[in-house]
Amino acid sequence: MLVDSHCHLDCIDLSDFDNNFDNLIQHTHNAGIEHMLCVSINLKTYPTMLEKVKDYPTISVSAGMHPMADESDEFSSDMLIELASDKKVVAIGETGLDYYYHKGNPQWQRERFRAHVQVANQLGKPLIIHTRDASKDTLAILREEKAEICGGVIHCFTESQKFAEQVMAMGFMISISGIVTFKNADELRKVAKNIPDDRLLIETDSPYLAPIPHRGKQNQPAYVQYVAETLAELRNTSVDHIATITRANFYQTFGITH
Repeated sequence: MLVDSHCHLDCIDLSDFDNNFDNLIQHTHNAGIEHMLCVSINLKTYPTMLEKVKDYPTISVSAGMHPMADESDEFSSDMLIELASDKKVVAIGETGLDYYYHKGNPQWQRERFRAHVQVANQLGKPLIIHTRDASKDTLAILREEKAEICGGVIHCFTESQKFAEQVMAMGFMISISGIVTFKNADELRKVAKNIPDDRLLIETDSPYLAPIPHRGKQNQPAYVQYVAETLAELRNTSVDHIATITRANFYQTFGITH
């Protein structure tokens, strides 16, 4: 059995599943996925997300605001604390920095990121970090805000070996997505090959970043199998071993009992 440590179930187009959310979840379980973490991207859509998944014991959730959310979207630490106090919430995020589309290195992203780290430390819940074209500032804020207290995961990892070593030194996990299957991902494969067993997670980030052989189509949690298969080949081990270590790391990182 596998776990999907990062997906956006509320964003999946259900037309692939007869417009039925139950069908999506049943299909996922039938594919051997035993638990999913449904990750928040905006506080205003969080209640709808929670309502959709709240009755499924095999789905946990996070609370947070994606760095690509609009600057005008309402956000406060008090709002985040209130939402994150729900018993189904096992993590804070996803949060972080994304300078790919915001070339001006927006201060509001950094302020929100700091607030997420502070809330995570206050509540004792791990962080889910998104970073793109912002590795230097991401590391600086994690250090300045003492993110090693709460720990967490760098999701959809695409950074360097050096970055991986620096965040692992702060207690963070490294989560590998379907990008590892892409033809142009040689550098990521080199890093993924060397991540210690006790720091490795796998994810889909569905409905985004579908792995080969489904690239260009909608992603889904069942496709985490392709990530596991690629990692098993890279690391000269079995899919069962990848499943075992990533499941254990997932449940430990997010404090989920199963």
